[in-house]
Amino acid sequence: MTKIKICGLRRPEDAAYANSCLPDYAGFVFADSKRQIDGETAKRLREALDPRIETVGVFVNQPVEFVAELFRQGVIGLIQLHGDEDEEYRERLRALIPVRIIQAVGVGEALPILPTGPDYLLFDKATPRRGGSGRAFDWRVLEQYEGGPFFLAGGLDLENVEAAIRLLRPYCVDVSTGVETDGRKDAGQMEAFVNLVRRIH
Repeated sequence: MTKIKICGLRRPEDAAYANSCLPDYAGFVFADSKRQIDGETAKRLREALDPRIETVGVFVNQPVEFVAELFRQGVIGLIQLHGDEDEEYRERLRALIPVRIIQAVGVGEALPILPTGPDYLLFDKATPRRGGSGRAFDWRVLEQYEGGPFFLAGGLDLENVEAAIRLLRPYCVDVSTGVETDGRKDAGQMEAFVNLVRRIH
């Protein structure tokens, strides 16, 4: 069954909504973004979240020690890298903490050269701001992908997620904008999204 990640939690209400529908993962954005939060906010959200929900920290070219400390504090359980982080960066991180790493890959009209070493790849629409555009890419590009389990992001919502899953069978679908109303998480959309994905076989 495809797993579900709801990214960009910022408010206590967001944690409450997540507890109600229980996605597999919840994402905290520490990179420069309209959804960016600081460590203290993330810590409070982690404490408010159901322990069955794994937390993912989203970073762009940030210091290894900053990332590692959030993991050590139990604020995040997985790390999602959206910048220019290379194999050396990932090795430095793994030397500090025993963490699973998701590496984001921006997809345009063709599948780019893919990094080796991350536990998971995350495919998102290629944009200058490195994801978070709320727009989809042409999923058919991934039909040639023959690697391991991956996260699918970029413009997923209630209207298209079923088609995406049936075409690509991703390990996990990653949604943010697609479960928001006026830039804020929407409890009804979050619940509907989770219920829809869990009905797909």
